[in-house]
Amino acid sequence: MKFGEVAIGDIEFDIRSRDEIPKLLIGLQAMYDDLDVRNQIFAALRDLVPAKINPNNGRRGMDLWKILVLGTLRLICNWDYDKLMEIANEHRTLRLMLGHGIMDNEFRYALQTLKDNVSLFTPEILDEINQIAVRYGHEIVGLKPGEKLNASCDSFVLETDAHYPTDINLLWDAMRKMILSIMLLCVQTGLPGWRKSDYLLKKTKKLFRKVQLMKRSTSKNKEKKAKRGQLIIAAHLAYLNLAEDLINKVKETILEVFSPTDIVVQLKIQQIQEYIAHAERQIDQIRRRVVKGESIPHHEKVFSIFEEHTEWISKGKAGVSQELGLRVCIVKDQFGFILHYRVMQNETDDKIAVPIIQETKDRFAALGSCSFDKGFHSPENQEKLLELLDLVVLPRKGKLSAINREIENSEEFREARRKHSAVESSINALENHGLDRCRDHGIEGFERYVGLSVLARNIQIIGHVLQQKKLKQVQRLEKMQKRRLEATG
Repeated sequence: MKFGEVAIGDIEFDIRSRDEIPKLLIGLQAMYDDLDVRNQIFAALRDLVPAKINPNNGRRGMDLWKILVLGTLRLICNWDYDKLMEIANEHRTLRLMLGHGIMDNEFRYALQTLKDNVSLFTPEILDEINQIAVRYGHEIVGLKPGEKLNASCDSFVLETDAHYPTDINLLWDAMRKMILSIMLLCVQTGLPGWRKSDYLLKKTKKLFRKVQLMKRSTSKNKEKKAKRGQLIIAAHLAYLNLAEDLINKVKETILEVFSPTDIVVQLKIQQIQEYIAHAERQIDQIRRRVVKGESIPHHEKVFSIFEEHTEWISKGKAGVSQELGLRVCIVKDQFGFILHYRVMQNETDDKIAVPIIQETKDRFAALGSCSFDKGFHSPENQEKLLELLDLVVLPRKGKLSAINREIENSEEFREARRKHSAVESSINALENHGLDRCRDHGIEGFERYVGLSVLARNIQIIGHVLQQKKLKQVQRLEKMQKRRLEATG
């Protein structure tokens, strides 16, 4: 500690606050004060330091503790980095938790510093810290030795940061990024040829908007409908022809710019070629759909050129025809802690039922039962889950046999089914605290975003439990003092 700092264990919080920030900080404070837990957390956090970095050389980087605090705070409050920077620089209690005393009032966090350090987290590091937090949380809530964990499992969709996709606006995205990237590359290398890039962007967008606004005729006159159809095809072809001309021009420029010795130029060219590949795919699909009248198979479609892992998911929810993102499956216990999670890429519930329970069982051997909904059912899953758990609450589809009807009508099965809806509360809490829309880019950023949110939620639960215990003690003392005043009065 430095002069003017306050020990983390001595920081005081408003125990009557219902906001998520004090709850998270109370949970972090309790884990920091427990020496064994703190050592385990820092052993995991040391993996954030890249292998080639010597922490004893160069400038001092951000402390591992600060990265953990700010990373979990960002997700529990569902903030972007700009909001995180503002709070980290201005929130008095948070700055005490980060180790800043009265002598550090002038210290400020930079936006890029926060981005670079929080993005060092990996799913493996977050999973390890989450296991430490959950085990500590079980001690806080009073899980007895030998007591079984009763879990619930369900999945939900976490949306990616992608707009609604159509083949024409995906082509516009690819063309826009391709033209801007080649223009910047030419400016940096001193090559002419793309000085009219602004004009070309406007021309491309004008044709895109023309196609976008054209609607098919609803007239009963076949001639009018056919004429309108030809106009739509002509507008699409003009858009595609311009795109193909620009792609050919970009390819010619790449041959002039290419430098086998300049790695930076090679990386930028590689990125431009990726945009070209996206544009050529969309041109092919638009021509097949509009001109040839084909129906594009679902597996050929891409729903975002920036978040290529995005999937088109239709879960049949009322008022929600489709969602753009990835499924996330969670396993929560009876105390509300999220034991494990899994990001599902091209997977359905019935395919991951056994793997996620096996992974959870490896982490928490006390797992004794788990409830599911019908989407996780398959005869094979029923058999394999019975080998892993004492009680499997997985309703079967279709007409039940006499034996299965007896199983599902048993008091134990029905009681677990009644409690299964509690997992929806955990999902709703995650969505309110970050997992409504992923703000990070790429599949690595997506997995990190999920891991940080799950960890932050578990720490918040720890803080909430401790806060309520402290609040009850204070309320008990207040009642005693009130009775003494009444007795003496």
